[in-house]
Amino acid sequence: MDHLLSLLSILVLAVGVTHAASPTELYWRSVLPDTPMPNAIADLIKHSTDVGQLALGHPVTKAMATSTKLRSYFFLENDLHDGAKFTLHFTGTGSRPSLLTRQEADSIPFTTTKLPEILSRFSNEPGSHEANAIETTLEECEEPAGYGQIKKCATSLESMLDFTTWALRTRDIDTVSTRVGKEDSSEQQYNVVGVREATDSPDWVVCHVQPYAYTVFHCHTKGNSTAHMVSMVGEDGTKAEALAVCHDYLDGPNPKILAFRGFPAKHGTGNVCHFQPQDNILWIPKSTGTFLAS
Repeated sequence: MDHLLSLLSILVLAVGVTHAASPTELYWRSVLPDTPMPNAIADLIKHSTDVGQLALGHPVTKAMATSTKLRSYFFLENDLHDGAKFTLHFTGTGSRPSLLTRQEADSIPFTTTKLPEILSRFSNEPGSHEANAIETTLEECEEPAGYGQIKKCATSLESMLDFTTWALRTRDIDTVSTRVGKEDSSEQQYNVVGVREATDSPDWVVCHVQPYAYTVFHCHTKGNSTAHMVSMVGEDGTKAEALAVCHDYLDGPNPKILAFRGFPAKHGTGNVCHFQPQDNILWIPKSTGTFLAS
């Protein structure tokens, strides 16, 4: 009996120190019980800050990228092949701004008509690089979707899940995202050693993290886009399985997007592609296509 009581005490102590699931994690489990949460999303939740602390004035500098760095992620689809070389910097999700719960996100305006209030809330000076990035993201989110696409800017994981399951008409979903051998590898040249389709499904949704004061996902359905998994090896030996999404230049991207300024359309050279950071996600319905990225 004493032995049994000791075992029970150990179990009670173990339960007491178990990580309590956040509301966001619980919502994931309720909506996608058979879909493992990607590590990148779990890391975003782990490193997130309470909205009250955000309101004290944490600038979005870490979420910003220079146009030069962004341009290094963009290329033409015809240039994607074995032996191609790309200079890239894959950063860990710890450098991203907070992922808010739906309740927190819904308490903050998200519209260009409230831009001065938003900038003041996050202590960003009008005209600053951070303020311009926030304004650009809001403008992009208010633009109509590309031809044949449905889009939504989701300000919380809950909102992203709702849009994805609605757009794909199922909760039986796989996820695909970029995987890198190092948590935060240095900027370096990567050599492509393999390219394959991410999926043969006729329907999918991709969600890109936007530069903002907190994590905002720009999600859209497939439309005329294509998705590839690109196997690469860096100069220091770092291996990466990078998700690349390619868009028809005429249907998107929006020419206002910073990364596309000065990137000329070249007819006959293929769609415009961009590599996805580790916290961007491709959502694929299991019942309508084969999962090819693993």
